[in-house]
This record gives sequence, structure tokens and C-alpha cells, in this order.
Amino acid sequence: MSAPDDRQYLASHEWHKPEGDLIVIGISQTAVDELTDITYLEVTTESGSIDAAETFGEIESVKATSELYTGVAGEVVEVNQAVIDNPALINDDCYGQGWIIKIKPSSPDATAALLSAADYQANQAD
Repeated sequence: MSAPDDRQYLASHEWHKPEGDLIVIGISQTAVDELTDITYLEVTTESGSIDAAETFGEIESVKATSELYTGVAGEVVEVNQAVIDNPALINDDCYGQGWIIKIKPSSPDATAALLSAADYQANQAD
């Protein structure tokens, strides 16, 4: 599955999608495919400020545990409780219902350093 071009990415597989004045963050299909069956999700930063490149939680599957990173600085304003309760939603719809957190960015160009969908996919092919 290709990476949707309506969002930007980190090399560590988190996507960032602008939604009004917020940035919605989740993990890419590539990450889902690598992890396989996701069994647990913990968000350690549920509110308050967060810096770019900071971890906000971890995700576990039958194969591995991975930390989750944000590519933007700002304030965590919402956590998707549905994926905390049922992490399998990420397996089923990582680009939709499987979003993890929403951040109000601290600057309007907060996503400038993130990868485009094309660059992210090219990075995965290397």
C-alpha cells in the first residue's frame, strides 16, 4: 500500500496529517506490515507540551515493541482512546480510525522538516 500524499512522515514510520489547526499522528502501513498483529498501545504523553523527535508512547505486536515519535513540537490535545482500548484498529485502518494522537503545533511551519509521501516511500525502498 502506498503512503497517502495528504500527510507527511518520519523515517521511523509515523505519519502527520494537518486537520484544521491540529496535526493528527499515527503509524504508516509499512510499520503495520513490519509489526504484524498489534497487541498493545501505550501513550505516555496524553496532554501537555511535547518537542519534535520526542517519544509519546510505544506500540507492541507479536513480533516487536517500538517507540512512537512525533515530528512536530506543540501541545498534545487529544488521544484516540479507541485505539488504546483496541489496538487492532491500527491493523485494520492505520490511516483512518487508527490515528493515535492530535497535537496543536507550536509554529505554523511545524511540519516543514517531515518527509513527503514520495520521499518516505523512496526512503523505504533503500
